Amino acid sequence: MVKEAILEVRLVDHYNNPDKTAGIAIRRCYSNLTYEELDESLTQEDIQRLVNQVEGSGHTSTLEHQLFTFHVSGLSRTAEVQLVRKRVGASYSVRSGRYVDMSEAEYVIPNSIRNSPFYDECMARLDENQELYSRMINSGIPPEDARFFQTQNLATRLVVSMTGLGMLQFLEKRECTRAQWEIREMAIRMHQLIKPISPIIFDNAGPTCKTQGICWEGKRSCGLWRAIEGGELRTRKKHNFNPNYRGDLLFIDQE
Repeated sequence: MVKEAILEVRLVDHYNNPDKTAGIAIRRCYSNLTYEELDESLTQEDIQRLVNQVEGSGHTSTLEHQLFTFHVSGLSRTAEVQLVRKRVGASYSVRSGRYVDMSEAEYVIPNSIRNSPFYDECMARLDENQELYSRMINSGIPPEDARFFQTQNLATRLVVSMTGLGMLQFLEKRECTRAQWEIREMAIRMHQLIKPISPIIFDNAGPTCKTQGICWEGKRSCGLWRAIEGGELRTRKKHNFNPNYRGDLLFIDQE
């Protein structure tokens, strides 16, 4: 019988002091001090204030100097497709189905299937599919061709690296309750691993209802924003300028 995958997220590597790196980068933009002077003068209070300043203003390029690298296993190919859509500030190295024999593969089983009348039938289909794959490999068909008949819940393994800003943007989208359950679980585990290392940068990380007090999901909102003091539900749409006001920007509406 095929093996069920278990999600595992490990922090492989990270910069020594991500918060201080951010503080030095931010202060560098507005100071003529030498590196040694910057390094010696920055306190934790300074770093907290500086990071809050750039996060509040949205001028967050100084949060791109940090790097966090994870090893992830037990993630389905379905979730992998969602993950690699995140291209800004992220790098991926994924186990190749072209070169790796997947005869001993594992599969991700959603709880909705595990707890349904379809579980046994689904597992039987996976057994049949895996047996077919193994026979094709043993007959000389290359893995890159045999993989065409594997299912989307095939578990993969990968290494992913993200900058500090990349992580913040990823957590904003994928810790939201609207995110697919599997990638949301991975995002939460990543957050738990890096917050002790970088408590200032990730002090206010998470979905926009937490970081901005705003839910942008419109009619699809989970409603959590209602529990936040001053919380708002918004949608992004086109807005028009008042006549004769800020005419220098009216060109963006010209045909």
